[in-house]
Amino acid sequence: MNDFMNNINFGKTTEQLETFFFGPARAYAALTIDYSEKLANAQFDAFKAYSDTTLSQARAALDIKDAEGLRSYIEDQQKVAKDLGERVKGDTEKVVALHQDFAQQSQKLVESSVKTASQSAK
Repeated sequence: MNDFMNNINFGKTTEQLETFFFGPARAYAALTIDYSEKLANAQFDAFKAYSDTTLSQARAALDIKDAEGLRSYIEDQQKVAKDLGERVKGDTEKVVALHQDFAQQSQKLVESSVKTASQSAK
């Protein structure tokens, strides 16, 4: 009979560990991995766009053959600078939105864990 009681308590302890620790820890880990993946993808996309722009401009500079080509290149630089500024702004907004979403999801996860813990304590 004593072994039976120990098994019941062990089962309850395992359930409580899952509810209060392992379940929330797995949920937070999944959230963190998802956030990290999105952030890495955003950074890779930005790096590729900036690299492509830099290489394109370097090639365009090599194609300058005369005063007209130089004038055209300089005019194009203004457009490139404007486009790049808009890209940086958009990339910054994307990263800020990812951070905000992660913070909100983390807060919801904590609130859910606290609610579960308080309901179990009753």
